Amino acid sequence: HRSPAHREPSETNEQKLFKIASELLQTEKAYVARLNLLDQVFCAKLMEEANKGTFPVEVVKHIFSNICSIYAFHSQFLLPDLEKRMAQWSSTPRIGDILQKLTPFLKMYAEYVKNFDNAMELLKQWTERSPQFKAIIQEIQSQEACGCLTLQHHMLEPVQRVPRYEMLLKDYLKKLPQDDPDRRDAEKSLEIIATAATHSNSAIRKSENLKKLMEIYEMLGEEEDIVHASNEFIKEGHILKLAARNTSAMERYLFLFNNMLLYCVPKFSLGGPKYTVRTRIGIDNMKVLETTNEDYPHTFQVSGKERTLELQASSEQDKVDWIKAFRETIEIFQQKNESFKNALKDVGEVSVTELGKRAPRWIRDNEVTMCMKCKEPFNALTRRRHHCRACGYVVCWKCSDYKTHLEYDNYKMNKVCKDCFSILIGEAVTEGKKKGILEIEAAQFTDSSIMCGFLQYCEKNKPWQKVWCIIPEKECLVLYLYGAPQDVKAQCTIPLLGYSVDDSTRPTDPPASFRLTQSKSIHNFAAESEEHKQRWLKVIRVAVTGEMPERQHSNGSSTNATDNNNTQEVGSDGT
Repeated sequence: HRSPAHREPSETNEQKLFKIASELLQTEKAYVARLNLLDQVFCAKLMEEANKGTFPVEVVKHIFSNICSIYAFHSQFLLPDLEKRMAQWSSTPRIGDILQKLTPFLKMYAEYVKNFDNAMELLKQWTERSPQFKAIIQEIQSQEACGCLTLQHHMLEPVQRVPRYEMLLKDYLKKLPQDDPDRRDAEKSLEIIATAATHSNSAIRKSENLKKLMEIYEMLGEEEDIVHASNEFIKEGHILKLAARNTSAMERYLFLFNNMLLYCVPKFSLGGPKYTVRTRIGIDNMKVLETTNEDYPHTFQVSGKERTLELQASSEQDKVDWIKAFRETIEIFQQKNESFKNALKDVGEVSVTELGKRAPRWIRDNEVTMCMKCKEPFNALTRRRHHCRACGYVVCWKCSDYKTHLEYDNYKMNKVCKDCFSILIGEAVTEGKKKGILEIEAAQFTDSSIMCGFLQYCEKNKPWQKVWCIIPEKECLVLYLYGAPQDVKAQCTIPLLGYSVDDSTRPTDPPASFRLTQSKSIHNFAAESEEHKQRWLKVIRVAVTGEMPERQHSNGSSTNATDNNNTQEVGSDGT
């Protein structure tokens, strides 16, 4: 027991220690409730749906990582121990010994934090891809227990919990007498918890950056693909753009990131600020100059590969802040670029004459964060790392989708990058390569289509995904499915002739759904509304009979496809 000497101050100190211990218990109760929500509600409901085959079970497992183990430890061990201790505080006033029991379990947090970026990316992808996945999350988020917060917000709790223990322990140790029996345990706990908290703090910074990227993504009408772990938000703000031809300055808005500047125009909107991106300017080779203009104060110039902008800040300080932010961003970008180039120099590159004749040194996966050919950032799911067997570079699947015989490997077929393939076969990849049926760009079709637009699509037991659908005028009996309106390659084509259309409602399907069936082939679609669905069905029902459908306009009216000169004649066999 603590010495009763100097009763008055010691009592106050004891009260403070009791207050810290009480705060620890109260926050632990709230934390366990949050873990229960994550594990027993969000994860359990999504897993229940995944077991029906709506979306992969693995996706749910990867999103929630080891939250189940973290919940079990806190609800079954740490919280009951703290409750028991607080009930006996008068005889055993200490918490250091209890928190020391936490330290062997901090490895669980390291695993959770390590997986956090991947979990956020998966959550974003599957919310966009599967209507059922999105509906389950929205339904739970609307419940009172969620407190109007998103699943992403709740998932931050385990990341933020360890730094909270660190803060409370530091406070506790400040008030704890030097000779207190709990001092050794409390210091030992703090030492281990503080180390674990540094990992959490960097994850908190990362996740806050991702949260900011999500907010900007929504402000830009979900048009710009900016939500990547490799993108870092730097600065934003209003600015005036000086026009070259007239004297008026126009209202603009800037979003500065570590690798690009988004130059935007404010859009009128009732639901918070919204912007349209005018130009995306890369930081690579960007220059920023102070300028003087007699008519306009506080001006500066931003010059990039894509565009040069004459800008006017709201004050001298605003101008200084912008120039400083630009220059620091450019400097950091250049330093990273230099180290990237130096890494390439040290590779011991295979010369062109030796290409394919000598085994290259493979660049290690952790030496690069982006494809060494197309510069797109790698991620764990959609853009994974591959090695070119000729030069040893780390490239994405798109840039390594080539094979040729390599002399050093007894002329066996090997995966190589596009550049090595061109050198080894002696011709440019694009030359003489006839575009396959799936390789026609979506943009070529969109302007001359019978019908085009987004639909949700599901084949067999695969998950639902959003696709850009086009029935071109030139091939008015074929439905092309693209991942997005600007894609250069279709995911699949459905020759509509002979298919049956079924738009009966089934309880397992999303609203406004319909199916195309032929023999064992079944394609499931869902439109954004019943009216949108009927417009698609109006065209498809004609096409499946081999007749030429009428062109649909966005207002729902139609024009006969034969009025267009480009339309091919439909033969008796429907082709």
